[in-house]
Amino acid sequence: MNARNAALSIWILSFVASLGSLFFSQVMKLAPCELCWYQRIALFPIVILLPIALLKNEIEVFGKYLTALILAGTSFSAYHNLLYYEFIPKTLSPCREGASCTERHIEFFGFIGIPLMSLVTFAFMLVVCALFLCRNRKQ
Repeated sequence: MNARNAALSIWILSFVASLGSLFFSQVMKLAPCELCWYQRIALFPIVILLPIALLKNEIEVFGKYLTALILAGTSFSAYHNLLYYEFIPKTLSPCREGASCTERHIEFFGFIGIPLMSLVTFAFMLVVCALFLCRNRKQ
């Protein structure tokens, strides 16, 4: 996997996820919880960072910044899913004020909630990033 394809794949995922996130909050008026905000903080810069890196042909963005953002987003998303699907008690939720981290706003097919969509997105981005980094180390 070359840098351009990896970056484009990750950018498309992050762009669609950002649009989805903004759609849920701005159009559907679903207030994001605290963990959702942390995931957005990790997600939104990717949409801006990758096109700039592609234009400047800076492959090192993968090792320096992108991996850190994706790992942070994946971590917050994984924790959010553990709360949402009640693998850990709600008392461990950081959401004290505002929207609840465990409230079920939307569930596709009866089990795919917003936290799971976020986790799958970050997981795909992490896999693409890891494949690219592993392939580049061998060369």
